[in-house]
Amino acid sequence: MTEALYDQSYFSRIREFSQLSPESFQAFIQFDQSVMENGILSVKLKELTAVAVAHTTGCPYCIEVHVGNLKEAGGTKEEMSEAIFVATALKAGSAAAHGVNALNAFDGESDGSLYKKEYFARMKEFSDLSGESFASFIDFDQKALKEGALTVKEKELIAVAVAHTTGCPYCIEVHIEGARKAGAIKEEVAEVIMVATALKAGSALAHGVNALNSFDS
Repeated sequence: MTEALYDQSYFSRIREFSQLSPESFQAFIQFDQSVMENGILSVKLKELTAVAVAHTTGCPYCIEVHVGNLKEAGGTKEEMSEAIFVATALKAGSAAAHGVNALNAFDGESDGSLYKKEYFARMKEFSDLSGESFASFIDFDQKALKEGALTVKEKELIAVAVAHTTGCPYCIEVHIEGARKAGAIKEEVAEVIMVATALKAGSALAHGVNALNSFDS
C-alpha cells in the first residue's frame, strides 16, 4: 500500500466507479452537476458553501475541487476565508449546542425526548459552568457571522448548509431564523441544503478512492 493516504493523483481513480457501479455513479454525477449550476443562488455562493461544507466533512479532495471552482466563479480569498470560519463556528457550535443534551443527561431531566426547542435555553448555563471558554466561543461565533466580505444573508445560508452537515437541529433552527431575518427566501434555503447534500454524499464518494487503494494493496 502506498504510504501517503491522501494525494491529488488518487482522485483520478474516482472514474473507476463508473465501471464498478455505473448506474449509481451516473445518477450521483447528474445530481451533483445540477445542484451546482446557477440557480436562485449564484454559482459563486454555491461554491463558497461547498468549500465550507467540505471543511466540515473533512474531505481534502472536495476542498481541492471546490476551491478551484470558486476561483473560476470569481470568489476571493477573503470570501473563502470567511466561509471557512462560518463552517468553523458551526462545527464548534454544534458541539456546544448538543451540550444541552449532556446537561439533561447529567441531571437526569430528560423525559425521553432528546430534542426540544426549550432544551436549547439551557445553553446559557455554560456561562456559569465554563464562563471564560463559553464567552470566548460566543464572541468568536458572533464575529464569524457578522457582515464582512460576505453579507449576513450569505453567511446565514452557508450556516444553514453546514448545520445540515453537522446534523444539529438546534443550529438548523437558529440559522434558518437568521437567514429568514436576513431576507433569504425558502427557495434559496432549499438550494443551499441541496449543496450540503451533494457535498456530504460527495465526500463519501471521494473517499472511495482510498477504499480502492486499500482494496488493491
